[in-house]
Amino acid sequence: MRIGLVAIAQATLSLVLAVMATSCGGGRGGLLRPYEYDEEIYLSLDGTAIVYVSSSIPALNALRGTSFDTRPNAPVDRTAVGTYFSTPVTRVTDIGTSRRANRRFIRVRIEVDDVRRVGEAAPFAWSTYEFRSNGDGYLFRQSVGRAAGKDVGEVGWKGGELVAFRLHLPSRITFHNTAEGPLRGNILRWEQPLADRLRSVPLSRLEARMEPASILYRTLWLFGWTFVAVAVTFALAIWWLVRRNVKTAEV
Repeated sequence: MRIGLVAIAQATLSLVLAVMATSCGGGRGGLLRPYEYDEEIYLSLDGTAIVYVSSSIPALNALRGTSFDTRPNAPVDRTAVGTYFSTPVTRVTDIGTSRRANRRFIRVRIEVDDVRRVGEAAPFAWSTYEFRSNGDGYLFRQSVGRAAGKDVGEVGWKGGELVAFRLHLPSRITFHNTAEGPLRGNILRWEQPLADRLRSVPLSRLEARMEPASILYRTLWLFGWTFVAVAVTFALAIWWLVRRNVKTAEV
């Protein structure tokens, strides 16, 4: 099964909103903070999702137990990264690289057909995922377990680095357990210091509930009816002008 257009459109819209929020300050540092490790899920109501993993190479090694070259001047082995994130339940569609604080970073875009099975993939096996209808909407839960805790030596960490788990939801949020509330673009964010995550300090279970109607569909529906109303008004205006001109000509 291929990821639907709704998930792609939602991911694009959320990314644009995130960039706008960052450029405008975004409150509490904006949406795009310089995380050392960041898992980001763009969820659709049919259970498909687009997952982004943004991480420094040292953080990926330390948290997930990989063995990628952490030297700052070493090029990222994109083939090896793609192989690591490609599993029977995940499809890698893009890999980006960057450099910050003298460390190499990757950003991997992954498509999944069933978000509930993401934990079957080795890169995400530290988590369990739940997504289901709960009668009057949908419920999402993610429980994050122990990190690999691998020693990566001195890589320049200063102690203030952060880890984040972010969730982009497709419909109005009715409940969540984040500390700061929904951000722009219907985003929920859970953060933890990297030092705590390395020591597997428990992170509260990520939980969110949402309405059964997609915001995207609701927006398109509203736009459609607005377009119809404008078209009808325009047609009535033309009819009135034509009728008025006809009456004037008869006189």
